[in-house]
Amino acid sequence: MRWVLPDYLRDELPPAAEHLERLRRDLLDLFRLHGYQLVAPPLIEFLSSLIVGGEEDLRLRTFGLTDQLSGQTMGVRADITPQVARIDAHLLNRRGVTRLCYCGPVLHTLPASLTATREPLQLGAELYGHGGVEADIEIIRLLATALERARLPAVRIDVGHMGLFRALTEGMDHERAEALFELLQAKDSAGIENFLATTGAEIDEARAVSLCALPGLYGGIEVLSLARSRLAPLPAVVRALEELEALAEALADLPLGFDLADLRGYHYHTGVMFAAYGANHPSALALGGRYDGLGAAFGRARPATGFSIDLRELIARLPLAPLPGAILAPAVDDEALEAVVAQLREAGQAVVRELPGHPLEEWREAGCDRCLVRRAGQWVVEPL
Repeated sequence: MRWVLPDYLRDELPPAAEHLERLRRDLLDLFRLHGYQLVAPPLIEFLSSLIVGGEEDLRLRTFGLTDQLSGQTMGVRADITPQVARIDAHLLNRRGVTRLCYCGPVLHTLPASLTATREPLQLGAELYGHGGVEADIEIIRLLATALERARLPAVRIDVGHMGLFRALTEGMDHERAEALFELLQAKDSAGIENFLATTGAEIDEARAVSLCALPGLYGGIEVLSLARSRLAPLPAVVRALEELEALAEALADLPLGFDLADLRGYHYHTGVMFAAYGANHPSALALGGRYDGLGAAFGRARPATGFSIDLRELIARLPLAPLPGAILAPAVDDEALEAVVAQLREAGQAVVRELPGHPLEEWREAGCDRCLVRRAGQWVVEPL
């Protein structure tokens, strides 16, 4: 059956496809007004450029293929962020702050969930060149504004900090740190305690106690004060908590929550991380965070923070109102009619030219709900 699509891929039909395009334009315009410049990287490139930072999850999500011109392995992008980091580091090569945005399809080998598509339409904004928490504040506020504009406001923005985990596991070998990372992601307190009991002298008692405390450190701003009393006062831990406190103060009007064990991107994220959630849905509307140094793979490490949204996921959650119908123009040769059609289109109205031999029912099916008729020598719009 040639009309059947592979699993977890779908066509976007009217009116969803038009709503999707309108949302894309609206959010990119929003980003432009905040100084974010649009870039458009290619859908495929060499696999080594797409998979940077050692992320195994990204490698598993990326389709590979052989380039018939070079013989090298290419990949269909599963995430646009590494491509934008390449553009900042290697092509633009600016010394100061660079704000970039993008929107395009990505392809995943497997769906992220049972209801997800394997072809998200990824939209995002990235800020390069500033390592201070001010950049994280700007990015989170821009994300909240974008979700408001999309009519899916965030009811909760969970914030964490990869710097805590990195400080508390300093000196631990990568394999064991990754295993501990997975236990923290699952909030497996018993598993964490058992794991740390077997590490011996690899990690000191203060760090071990702190790591055991992380799964219980979630909630409102009070969590940050509690973390100061429960976590080892290492310089990197103190800096991370200070950054989170600065975020809480600057974004007090947003629904921030803090979850210090909500970790992802072990080889990718380096600082503040966040996930935005809407009402009545368990999965995140958007993900983001700091990923300093990703550009090193392209010859120049830069401080960086940003977020991404799957516009297909947003559209799937929105009630889609019917779009305005089109106006049917009769198939007659009349200069006055041509002038009226031009005026209507200039005003933003869709006007469809009638083709001979088709009944009105077919034009209604095609989206026409009005028509141009001649009354008293004038062309006027009436219900179809």
